[in-house]
Amino acid sequence: MKKLVFAVMAGLLSAGAFADQGDILARFRVINVNPDVSKDGALSTLKTDVKDATVPEVDFTYMITNNIGAELILGTSRHEVTVNSGRTSLGKVSVLPPTLTLQYHFNPQGDFRPYVGAGINYTRFYSNDLKVGDQKLDLKNNSYGPALQVGFDYAINKSWYINVDVKKVDIKTDVKLNGTKLGELKINPWIYGIGFGTKF
Repeated sequence: MKKLVFAVMAGLLSAGAFADQGDILARFRVINVNPDVSKDGALSTLKTDVKDATVPEVDFTYMITNNIGAELILGTSRHEVTVNSGRTSLGKVSVLPPTLTLQYHFNPQGDFRPYVGAGINYTRFYSNDLKVGDQKLDLKNNSYGPALQVGFDYAINKSWYINVDVKKVDIKTDVKLNGTKLGELKINPWIYGIGFGTKF
């Protein structure tokens, strides 16, 4: 029995630090969603801006090969929208942008494993309480756009690793007041994340 336990433990300790083909990586990050705002029409005249937010995020990567993985990124954030260069708040709105990227992992068997990715995001705007005075601002609820990603995993032992990740995601919405379009608001955030991960 002791020999069996020893053999199992030795097998676990000799397991690779990172995933092989068919494995699933799970990462848990704290991210800062930092909007890179552009706008047109009345939104530009009003100097509309969107504040950043720091929230948790989780993602899962399925390794198609040792080098290529498909990652599903899940998280939601709530942002304050302002006008007059940040002096006046219009309220807050939440965004849910599930993102799917196809990644290439360099140095798959090393302790330091950088990767790059590209894909698409679908964003859902919800819990909108944006107002001008007592008039509600309406937003287009759905947005689609490309996503780019770069990051790395670094092994801290045979089962766990730290992760640093940066994404650029295209998110936009039309803003209306009483049915009149005020302009298109492009949020297009940089998303900076740090966290840890494991594999299954």
